[in-house]
Amino acid sequence: MTKAVDPNSQSAAVLQSPALQSPALQSPALQSLDMRSRDIFRRIVDSYLKDGEPVGSRSLSRILPSSLSPATIRNVMSDLEHLGLIYAPHISAGRLPTQAGLRFFVDAFMELGDLSDEERRTIEAQVRASGSGATLEHMLIEASQMLSGMSRGAGLVLAAKNEVALKHIEFIQLEPTKALAVLVSQNGDVENRVVDLPAGITVSQLHEASNFLNAHIRGRTLAEARIEIARIKEETKAALDTLSQDLVEKGLAVWAGAESGLPARLIVRGRANLLENVTAQADIELLRHLFEDLETQNGLIQLLDLAEEGSGVRIFIGSANKQFSLSG
Repeated sequence: MTKAVDPNSQSAAVLQSPALQSPALQSPALQSLDMRSRDIFRRIVDSYLKDGEPVGSRSLSRILPSSLSPATIRNVMSDLEHLGLIYAPHISAGRLPTQAGLRFFVDAFMELGDLSDEERRTIEAQVRASGSGATLEHMLIEASQMLSGMSRGAGLVLAAKNEVALKHIEFIQLEPTKALAVLVSQNGDVENRVVDLPAGITVSQLHEASNFLNAHIRGRTLAEARIEIARIKEETKAALDTLSQDLVEKGLAVWAGAESGLPARLIVRGRANLLENVTAQADIELLRHLFEDLETQNGLIQLLDLAEEGSGVRIFIGSANKQFSLSG
C-alpha cells in the first residue's frame, strides 16, 4: 500500500532520499524545489490521478490551502514545465504530469504505509474464503482482485519462478532464435517460458534435447537438473580423456593445434593398422560417440540455463510501450 506524503510535513530532505538516485532525478533544480512548487506539483498529479484531466491555475488556486493568485501559480507551473515535470496537451489547456513527472512524484512524494487493522482483517478473511485447496492460478487471481479492490486501481500480481520438482520438459521452436520451454511440475502445474536460442539450433535437436532431459530430470528442479547434466558431462569428459590418451600412447592418434592457440584436435592416423586392429576400430567409434555426447551435454546445460532465465511475463513501462505512453 502507498500513500501520498503531505509536503507541509516534509522537509526539503525528502528530495535527498535514496529513492531519488535515478539519473533522471539528479538535476539540481529538481533537488532544490521549494515547498510551494512541490505543493502545486503534487496537486496537479493528484488531480490527474483522480480524473485524468488537465488542471489550470484557476482551479489550483481554489484547492490549494494557501492563498495564491492564478498568476503566481502560472509562474510556478511554467517553472515545472521547464523542468519537464508537466506539460500542456493543448495551448489553451491546463497541465498534465509527464512520464518523468509521475516518476518524480512516486519517488519523492510516495512512501510505504502500514495496513490498517480493518484492511488486515479483510485480507485474512478473503484468504480463508479462497480455501486451502486452491490452485496457484486461483490464488494469484484472488490476490490480483484483492489488490485492485483495496487500491481502487488495476492490480498486477507477479509470481516468482518456483523451484519445483519437474516431471517433464519440452522445447517448442517458435522462430529460428526463440523457443517455448514448457515445464510440467510433479504436482501437475504447467509453466511456459520464452527462451532465446543459440544460432543454428534445429527442431530435431530441440526434440532430442527434450528426450534426453526427460530421462534425467524427473523429480529434480531446473537447478538440480543442471547439476546432474554437468556431472554426466564430467564423466563423459573423463572417459574421453582416458580413451584419447590411450590412442595417443598406442600411436594411433595425435593431438594437434593446441600450440597455435586454437582448440586442440585429435587426429587419427595409421588407417592400415586400424583395419587390422578390431579393438582400435571400436575405440575410435567410441571416441566419436563420446565427442558427440560431450557436445550434446554442453548444449543441454545451455538450454537449461536459458529455461531458468526465460521470462514468463514481460512488463513495459511508459514510453517503452506505445500503447501505454503517459506523455503522448
